[in-house]
Amino acid sequence: MQAEGSLPAIASLNASYSTSLTLPSSYLLLPPASRKAVSDVRRTFCLFVTFDLLFITLLWIIELNVTGPILDNLADQVIRYNFKSSFFDIVLLALFRFLCLQIGYAAFLLKHWWVVAISTLVTSVFLVVKVIVSELLSKNAFGYVLPITSFVVAWLETWFLDFKVLTQEAENDRAYLAAANSDRAPLLYPRAISDGQFYSPPESVADSDEYLDEEALKAKAAALQEEEYIKQGQEAMSVLEEFLNQEENWKLEKISDTGDSVYTMETPNYGKIFILKALMQCPAEFIYQEAILQPEKVSEWTKTVVSCQVLQRIDDNTLVTHDIAASVGGGIVSSRDYVNVRRIERREDRYISVGVSTTHDAKPPTDRCVRGENYPGGFVVLKSSSDPSVSTFIWVLNTNFKGHLPRYLIHQALPAGMFEFVGQLRQRIADVYPPPVQSSSSTTKPKEKEPRRQSSGPPSST
Repeated sequence: MQAEGSLPAIASLNASYSTSLTLPSSYLLLPPASRKAVSDVRRTFCLFVTFDLLFITLLWIIELNVTGPILDNLADQVIRYNFKSSFFDIVLLALFRFLCLQIGYAAFLLKHWWVVAISTLVTSVFLVVKVIVSELLSKNAFGYVLPITSFVVAWLETWFLDFKVLTQEAENDRAYLAAANSDRAPLLYPRAISDGQFYSPPESVADSDEYLDEEALKAKAAALQEEEYIKQGQEAMSVLEEFLNQEENWKLEKISDTGDSVYTMETPNYGKIFILKALMQCPAEFIYQEAILQPEKVSEWTKTVVSCQVLQRIDDNTLVTHDIAASVGGGIVSSRDYVNVRRIERREDRYISVGVSTTHDAKPPTDRCVRGENYPGGFVVLKSSSDPSVSTFIWVLNTNFKGHLPRYLIHQALPAGMFEFVGQLRQRIADVYPPPVQSSSSTTKPKEKEPRRQSSGPPSST
C-alpha cells in the first residue's frame, strides 16, 4: 500500500536525471589534489592555546603593576616564591598547558583527546587546591580574576578540541576517502565550464513531460521515487554483506553476562561501526517474525525503540519507516528520530533486514527531535545447519547521532544499549513462543491402554 504524498515531482525528476544522464567529466567527483597538513580548525585551536598563555601572562603583568613597583613585585613572586601569595605559578600552569597542547596537537598532530584531558585535569586540581589554601582572595581583584580565567580557558580548550577539532577532522577524513574511492558521485569539486559545454536542448516532442497533465506528472514522479528507494535498499544490502564478509577485521569490545558479544570495525567511509553477535535458543523464524517482519510492533516489547511507523510500502521487500530511538546510556545520547529505507530478504540460510537513511515528505525534520542519520546496517539472523532450534542474531549498528556529542561517550554507551535490546528480544520470544510442555500423564496413558486393547474381545471357549 502506498502512502499519500510522495516526494515533490521536481526532486524526483532531478534524481532521475542525475542517474540517467551522462554528465560531462567536469561534473564528476574529484578528490582534492593535496590535503593540508594542519586543518583550519586545528590551526584555530592552536591559536587559541597561544592566546591562553599570552592572556594569562598579560593579566599577571598588570597585577605586578597594581600593587607597587613591578621589579619589586616580580622579585617577591618569582625569587621569593610563596605558594600562598604568589601568582607566578598560575602563569607556569598556562605555560604547561601551552607546551602540552602545542606539542601534542601541532607538532605530533594527535587525533585523540588524552593530552587535553591531562592538561585540564592538572589545571583544575591545581587551581582548586590553590584557591582553598592560598591568601590570594584577600589581596586584590586579581586573586579572583587569574584563577577563574585560567580555569575557564582550560575547559574551553577541552570543549573546542573534542566537539570541534576531532569531530570535524573525522568527518573530513571520511569525506576525502569516500571521494577518493568513488568512481562517480555528486559534484563536489567542479571545474570551470568551457563555452563548448553549453548546448541547446532538443525540442520537446508530443509525448514529453510538457504535455502530461499534473496527475500524470505526480504519478511519474512517485514511480521514479519508488525506484530510487528500491535502489537505495539494494545498495545498502551490498554494503551490509561486505561488513559480514570481513569478520576477521571485527575487534571485540565487550562481552555480556549472557555471552553476547559486541565488536567494532573501522571503515574508511563510515568510521567506527558496532556489531552485536548473540546465540539465540530459538529457531531463526521466531526472530524473523518479531524483529524483522513486524517493525511497527518492535516498540511494544523493547525500551530502546519509542515508535516505528511505516510511511510507505514500496514492494514485498522494500518499505520506508519513521523510527524514534530511545535515549542511550542513561540519557548520555538523547532520543533521535530517523527516516529509513528498509529492505528485507529471505534466503536459504538467513534472514536479512537492512536499513539506510533517506527522505520522505511525510516526515520532514523538526525542531522537536534531533534527526539522526543511519548508514547501511541492520539485522541478520543465521539459521543453524545442525540444530534448527538455535540461531545466531547479528546486529550491525552504523549510525551518526548528529548533535554535539563526544564520540568516546557514544562509544561507551552503545554496547550497553545493544545488550539491552537483545535481552528484551529474548524475553519477547519466550513470551510469544513458549516451549511445549509434556505432562507425565500424557506419556504413561498410552501404556495403560495397550493391555486393555489386547484383552478386549469375546472370551475363549475354554
